[in-house]
Amino acid sequence: MDKQSTTHKQKGLAIPLLYFIYIFIVWSSYRMSFRFSETLEELYIKPVIWLLPLLYIVPKDKLKFSDLGITLKNLFPSMYLSLALGVGFAFLGLLANFAKYGGINFGANIGSLFIGTSIVISFMTAITEELVFRGYLLGIFIKKYNEELSIALTTILWTAIHAPIAFFIWELSGLQIVLYLGLTFVYGLGASVLFIRTRNIIAPVFLHVLWEWPIILFR
Repeated sequence: MDKQSTTHKQKGLAIPLLYFIYIFIVWSSYRMSFRFSETLEELYIKPVIWLLPLLYIVPKDKLKFSDLGITLKNLFPSMYLSLALGVGFAFLGLLANFAKYGGINFGANIGSLFIGTSIVISFMTAITEELVFRGYLLGIFIKKYNEELSIALTTILWTAIHAPIAFFIWELSGLQIVLYLGLTFVYGLGASVLFIRTRNIIAPVFLHVLWEWPIILFR
């Protein structure tokens, strides 16, 4: 019975792991080969590359919107908790900014985009990435493993998907790499715990937006 259960789990993990490998290879290859505007990439190209396979996977696995955290359940607690955790990530981002520049440099890497456009991009990026990692991958893992292992697996994959851009696009090195991937890992833990507690994708989406701005300052 145990052997059958293990085999069933392994088969059940094939699709989510292949999905992650697809995103890792295709998205990393794209980022290293092409450089379009951030608006075009985050609002159009990334959603197509990341989310298009879900249009096939979700009905195939007989998943509902609520399985991905697309629900009004726990809406307000999700927002309150994400805001509370977001304050902590903002503080970590400021520490990272201080470590890089020797002081708090609020003008670093904000870019020339209108603030409203930047906010829209942040939310679109958050929705795309959180639907994949918290809504789908964590949701699948939690059905097969305990919470601790599911969170660990999701966080490791989350950190891995962000490593290529740090090395090859931003060309970070040394302490910068450690700080960036450390922040990414800690965020992954927080977002995964938040999603499990609320079962609402709004929670990690809001937290993602709050996490992204300290990362922008650090970068």
